[in-house]
Amino acid sequence: MAQTLSRTIRKRTAAAFVALALCAASLPALAVKPFTADYQASYMGMQGNGRMTLAADGANRWKYSLSVSSPLANLRQSTVFEENGGQWRPLSGSDSSKVLTKNQTRNATYDWSRGVATWTGDVKPERAGPIKLQSGDMDALLINLAVVRDLKAGKPMNYRMVEDGRVRELSYSVAGKEQITIGGQAKQATKIVSTHGDKQTIAWIVDGMPVPARILQRDKGEDAIDLRVVGVR
Repeated sequence: MAQTLSRTIRKRTAAAFVALALCAASLPALAVKPFTADYQASYMGMQGNGRMTLAADGANRWKYSLSVSSPLANLRQSTVFEENGGQWRPLSGSDSSKVLTKNQTRNATYDWSRGVATWTGDVKPERAGPIKLQSGDMDALLINLAVVRDLKAGKPMNYRMVEDGRVRELSYSVAGKEQITIGGQAKQATKIVSTHGDKQTIAWIVDGMPVPARILQRDKGEDAIDLRVVGVR
């Protein structure tokens, strides 16, 4: 029973990162600014807390991090990326999780000089890579920033995500406007949706906020993960 529960939680918490991972092409350097965003998380009937941060990590380099904690699981994910010719390029990434008593850690390297991405740690041999990189490729976590940027710029939200030893094509469309509450205040948000098989990711983007204000992942028509921002600084 505990093993089955652990597997289920791992699948959904892994999906949370992909959901949070609501990838990108070009962005003016001045548009990248440090921030901290706090979230309330709800999945499998459990309440938890989440935090996203963006901080400088050297010349034209940034470290983007996500943490989610609950009574059953603790998750940490980070990406170091650079601005190169107006594009965001991931350089390295780490992904660690503790679900019940099981720990896993994976590390990614994006070697743009060789044009390949590889993975080490708790990965299956077939997921270790190398995967050939293309211009504009990014990892899942960076999609949080990309959808906000591209929606504001009026660009198509279509991405090629290179993550965990595989490539996925992601596409998001605008599904109208809705009002959401942040810190007790009503805010107008643009709702965007991506559907892939039985899974659906919905995000609400508020003008002036660097990441989605809310991210909801649905699996077979049922809410699986719901993340709601409580404050950004």
